[in-house]
Amino acid sequence: MPCNVLLTSAGRRVALLDLFHKTIQEMGGTKEVGDVWVTDASPLSSAFQAANNRIQVPRCTEPGYTQALLEICQRHEIGLLVPLIDTELAIVAQHREAFTDIGTKIMVSSPQTIAIAMNKEKTYHWLRENNLPTVQQTRVADFFATRLPWKYPLLVKPVAGSSSEGVRLVQDEIELKTIPHDYLVQTIATGVEYTVDVWVDRYGICRCAVPRRRLETRGGEVSKGMTVRHPEIESLTKQVVQSLPGAQGVLNVQLFYDSHTSTASIIEINPRFGGGFPLSWQAGANFIQWTLQELIGSPMQQSMDHVWQSGLVMLRYDAAVFVKDSDVGLTTP
Repeated sequence: MPCNVLLTSAGRRVALLDLFHKTIQEMGGTKEVGDVWVTDASPLSSAFQAANNRIQVPRCTEPGYTQALLEICQRHEIGLLVPLIDTELAIVAQHREAFTDIGTKIMVSSPQTIAIAMNKEKTYHWLRENNLPTVQQTRVADFFATRLPWKYPLLVKPVAGSSSEGVRLVQDEIELKTIPHDYLVQTIATGVEYTVDVWVDRYGICRCAVPRRRLETRGGEVSKGMTVRHPEIESLTKQVVQSLPGAQGVLNVQLFYDSHTSTASIIEINPRFGGGFPLSWQAGANFIQWTLQELIGSPMQQSMDHVWQSGLVMLRYDAAVFVKDSDVGLTTP
């Protein structure tokens, strides 16, 4: 019986849903991997409405969420569960054994890795402890207490958060004093910003790293990007994910690289599919296929680094899903 795939908290990830469908079709359809299911807490999710198979569930922070997923996985023979938002990563990772017991693999890193990645203060200290390059960082309160001689402008952000929420530049001390004292303050990284998509196999080995230069962002997510073959960045990113305590599946690492000084500054680790992943997929880095091949035990290449195309540019645009009012629980006045 073929196993199915479940994308949870699908939100606006229509492009990713389409890539899963396309990959499964290219792998032979229903021979070993079956169909794709989607869950979301809201029927107003575009990916939820675009899916052929969809189930509404409680919010991931509500009681009963994990049990709802377990029941769905068992009922619909889900072989692979892929969580798509930061909020639910730790929740499903903590229940990995329960999913394993019913035959479902979760594409998620260990709780330890998620704890490091989801807290920017922990990320900073982990990078420092592992001698990995990053910016200088401290709490706003500690910055004033120690009178650090950092040059403005500086970057401030909350300890936890995603999609650049709460992130802003401050130009001087007067402006910094208006920031909550439990916020983080950082020096500005120099150079060009990259997001590196990585695929880590079940043994914790990074088999592929694809640097994407961020040409333009909107709402904290890349809107224009380009794949760039960059051995130094690829090597550094592999070192990062292979040093984490239990990285697995798809992750992305955000960093700046200054070509004038040949130095990198790592700023974030995200243990999930990034919004710009379709660019890496289009360039030839088919993380979805490799994940499914690993799941069903198909033979795989030893190295995937050579398969992707450098210099491919992505220009994202808005699209829409159209449904009846009754499909999303609305009524016409």
